[in-house]
Parts: sequence; structure tokens; C-alpha cells
Amino acid sequence: MIQYMPASVRGTTSRMKTYLSVYYLIQFCGHSWIFTNMTARLLFFGKDSFADTFYTIGLVMQVCQLLSVLEILHVVFGIEQQSILPKFLQVTERLVILFVVISSQEEVQSKCIICALFFLWNLWDVIRYPYHLLSAVGIDYPVLTWLHHTLWIPVYPLSLVAEVYTVYESLPYFETLGTFCYKMALPIAVSIHFPYILKVYEVFLPAGMLYTCSHLLSERKCYLKQRHAKLKVK
Repeated sequence: MIQYMPASVRGTTSRMKTYLSVYYLIQFCGHSWIFTNMTARLLFFGKDSFADTFYTIGLVMQVCQLLSVLEILHVVFGIEQQSILPKFLQVTERLVILFVVISSQEEVQSKCIICALFFLWNLWDVIRYPYHLLSAVGIDYPVLTWLHHTLWIPVYPLSLVAEVYTVYESLPYFETLGTFCYKMALPIAVSIHFPYILKVYEVFLPAGMLYTCSHLLSERKCYLKQRHAKLKVK
């Protein structure tokens, strides 16, 4: 006996697919613009383009990263079926690096490592977002799927190295300027020295990367297993 999906359920599913398609399309357009802009500037201006990378694309990067918070909410509200912790780690580590470390220190924004970091972030995003866009509408493009499950292997660890080095480069400026350092007059005097917090964060970044990589590796194994099964059937 054939069971038909209620019209209300079909309508909700259709709206969710439309919403996800629009979201991933916006993210893809944003990150594609960043990646294309950085590549063009590097080809035309060479090393001179490193110094003003943040001033050129920083605003668009900030908008895209703020929008990525919605990806956590997608999982929380069941719009997408993914593991919450890896997604949370991926999103929050970028937000901390971009808004707390880079945006708050103008001296850091002109360093070459920022160009390398943004390039690595967007190199994966220009593959990741179109993959999710096609998945939202039920389309499987084999080459794109393979890239999505493979490109992170070199890119994600390199991104971690760039993030750790960015934090390291920012420490002298936080020490000198005292940014985010506070003294609170509680019953016991408490002082918050932000560089110490950043040093602890540097230690936790590799731990978060290892957990995320293990999750991505398990996804890749499932993908390769399914791919092998399909090829075997053919």
C-alpha cells in the first residue's frame, strides 16, 4: 500500500530545501568573490597585494563568517542532519580568529599570514558550499563530491597552522596595547590578561582540529565505501 506524504509536510520540506539552496548559494557567491578577488590581486600585484588583503575583502569575509552561524542553528533545529560538535568547532574557531584576533588588531591585518589564512579558508569553501548546494536539491556531481571529501586533507591542517601562527603574531600587540585586558574590583581583585587566554586557545586549537579531522575522515570512509559499492554494482 502506497503511503503519501501529507501536503503540509511536503510544503515544509520544499521550503527547507529552498531556504538551504538560497543560503548555500549566497555563501558560494560570497566566498567565490573573495577567492577570485584574492587570486586576481595576487596575479596583478604579487607580494604587494598581501598588505591590504584584509582592507580589500575583510568586510565580505566578516559577513560570510557571521552567516555561517546559521549552519549551527540548522543542526540544532533539525534542518540538516549533521553532528553538532564538528560544525560548532569549525564555525567558532574562524569567528574567534577573524573577529577577536584579526579585526581587533590593525597591525595584524597587514601581515602576509592573513592572506595565506584567507586563501586556505576560501579554497575549501568554494568546493564545500556548492557541494552542499547541490546536495540540498538532491543532485550528486561525482567530481565535486570527491573534492569535498578529499580537499580538506591538505587544506584543513594547513589552515590550522595559519590560524596558530596568526594568534602567535598577534600576541605582542595584545601585550603592548592591553586589548581585552580588564581588572575587576570584586571581593578579591581579579585581572584578565587576554594574551594568556590566547596562549591557552592556541593549545586547544590542535585538539579541536584532530576531532574535526577524525569526523571528516569517517565521512570520507563512508563516501568511499558507498562509491565502491556503486562501482561494484555497475
